[in-house]
Amino acid sequence: MRFLADYIMRGRWQAAGVASVLAFLSLLLPPASILSSATIALVTLRRGAHDGVFVLLLACAISTALSLLLLGNYLFALVYGFVLWLPVWVISIILRESGRLTFVLQILAVFGVISIAIVYFFVTEPAALWNQLLSVAVEPMLSRTEATETEVHQAITNMAQYMTGIAAMGFISGLLLGLFLGRWWQSVLFNPGGFRQEYLALRAQSGFAIGSVLVVLLAIFSSGKISEVAWNMSIPLFLFYIFIGTAIAHTLITAMKNKRYLLPVFYVLLFMLPHALLPVALIGLSDSWLNLRSRVSNHTRA
Repeated sequence: MRFLADYIMRGRWQAAGVASVLAFLSLLLPPASILSSATIALVTLRRGAHDGVFVLLLACAISTALSLLLLGNYLFALVYGFVLWLPVWVISIILRESGRLTFVLQILAVFGVISIAIVYFFVTEPAALWNQLLSVAVEPMLSRTEATETEVHQAITNMAQYMTGIAAMGFISGLLLGLFLGRWWQSVLFNPGGFRQEYLALRAQSGFAIGSVLVVLLAIFSSGKISEVAWNMSIPLFLFYIFIGTAIAHTLITAMKNKRYLLPVFYVLLFMLPHALLPVALIGLSDSWLNLRSRVSNHTRA
C-alpha cells in the first residue's frame, strides 16, 4: 500500500492513471472504488485543491476514453466523476483546511440527514420505490431460500421503509473510507502515526449529540411518515457514532493489559456481528458527556 501511495505522489498523470484504472477494476472488485477515491483524497490533502481538481478532471478524461473504448459510452466516467471523486475532493479540502476529522464526519452526517429530508420532500413514497427495486433484485433468489414468498415480500416491505437511510449511509461510508485511506497514506508518507492519533481523538460535540438524540426520540414517539423519516435520518447519525465509538473503544482497550489479544477480537466481532455495532455507537454517543478516554487516562495515571 505504501508503494501505491508513493507512486500516486510522483505526479499528476500517475495519480490520474491509478484513479482511472482502479475505477474500472471496481466493476469486478467493488472495494477498489475506495482505493480510487483515496487517490483523489491523497493528492488533495497533500497538494491542495488545485492539484486535486486537476487530477480529478484528468482522471475523468482518461476514464471517459476507457469507457468509450471498453463500454461504448461515457456514463461510467460521469458517474465516477460526480458521485465519487467530486465529493471526496470536497471533503478532502475541508479536512485539509480545518484539520479536524470530527468536523468532516459531522458535515457528512448532516449531509445525510438533509439528503433524506430532500428525498422525502420530492418523492411521495420512497419506500414504495425501494419495494419495487428490492422485489426485482430478490426475485431470482426466491427459489434458493427456504422462506415462503409471503415472508420474503414482508421482509422486503419492512426493509424498504429504511432503504433511503441505508443508501445514504452506504454513500457516506464509501466517501469516509476513501478519505480515511487517503489520510492514512498521507500519514505513512509524510507524518508517521499522524492518522492514528487523529482518528483516536474523534469526539462528538455535546450539541450535536443532543440533536441526534432528539431525532431518535422523534422516531420512537411519533408515528406514520414522520417516524419513518426520523428513523431514516437516524441511520447516517448511527454511522457517525459507530466511527466515534470505535475510536473510543480502541483507546479503552489499549489501556488494558491484554490489549494485544483484545484489539483483534474487538475488530473481528465488529465486522462479524452486526449487533455489536449498537453498543459501539452508544459508546460514541455517551462520550459526548462522559469523556471516557479522559477518565481512563486519569485512572491509569492514578
